[in-house]
Amino acid sequence: MNNKSSQSLSDELKPFVAPFRYDGSGKFHLKSHKTNEKGGLDKDKAGKILEANRQRLNDFQEKLYAQDRWSLLLIFQGMDASGKDSAIKSIFEGINPQGCDVHSFKQPTSHELDHDFMWRSTIALPERGRIGIFNRSYYEECLVTRVHPELLDKQKLPPRLVTKNIFHERFEDITAFERYLARNGTVVLKFFLNLSKEEQRERFLERLDQPAKNWKFSMGDITERALWPRYMAVYQDIVRHTSTPLAPWHVVPADHKWFARVVIGSAILTALEKLDLKFPRADKASLQEFKEVRKALLEEGKD
Repeated sequence: MNNKSSQSLSDELKPFVAPFRYDGSGKFHLKSHKTNEKGGLDKDKAGKILEANRQRLNDFQEKLYAQDRWSLLLIFQGMDASGKDSAIKSIFEGINPQGCDVHSFKQPTSHELDHDFMWRSTIALPERGRIGIFNRSYYEECLVTRVHPELLDKQKLPPRLVTKNIFHERFEDITAFERYLARNGTVVLKFFLNLSKEEQRERFLERLDQPAKNWKFSMGDITERALWPRYMAVYQDIVRHTSTPLAPWHVVPADHKWFARVVIGSAILTALEKLDLKFPRADKASLQEFKEVRKALLEEGKD
C-alpha cells in the first residue's frame, strides 16, 4: 500500500476511531461516552464499511504473517452480553486462522492461581507475525477481584502484600508490561465495549426467548448485574490508569453491535497501516535459485 492510499485509509477511518480512543491524555469520565453512538451511520452503511474492513484486514494479516516482525495483541473487555464474542467472530470472518489465535480467560483454575495474576495471559501472547485476541484478560484481576475482594484470598498472596494499594500497584505492573510488549514489537490495542444497562437487559431477555441462546444465560449474570454501578466505577478507574499512547483503550459504544464492529475494525486497521507492512523481497541468491527451480519444472514438463 503506498503512502497516498495509506493516508486516505487513515482519513476515511478516523471518524470511527479518534472519538473513542483514549491514550491517557487529559481527563477521562466514562459517563461522557455514549453507549448508543452511531457515528452518523445506519446499519446498511455500517455493513458496507465492515465488509471493506474485512478485506483490508485480510490483506494486512497476510503481510503481517509474511513479514514476521510485528505481532498484534487485541484485548476485549466488557460486561456480559456486551458483544465481545460476536464482534470477534464478525470482524475476523474470512481471516486465515493460521495467523490468528483467540484465548478466552474465564475463572482461574487451581493451577493458574498458583502463579502470578498475569501468568496465564503471558503464556498466551502472540508470536511475531500473528494476531492474538484476548476475550477478557489480566484486567479481570483488577476488575472482578475489586468488585469481589474475597476472590483475592484464592490467589494465595502473602497477606502483607494485600494492601489498600494493591490495585494501583497492578495498574503500574500492567502499564510497565504493556510498554515492554510495545518495545519488543507487539502492538497492543484494548477495547472496552461500553454497553448500557438497559441494552444488557434486552439482550438477556433475548437469550431467554431463544432456545439456541439459553446456554449463554445463568443466574450469576443477574447477580453481577445488580453490581452495575460498582463495575462501571472500576472500569473507569482501569481506563484512566492504564491508557497510554503505546497501549490505548478504545471505549466502544456497544448498544448497536454493527457500529461497535465498525469502530473496532477501524481501530485495528489504523494501527496496522502504521506498521508499513510489506511482503519480504527475495535476495539475489534466492532469485537465482528460483530460476533453477523454474528451469527444472519446465524440463519436467517435457517428459
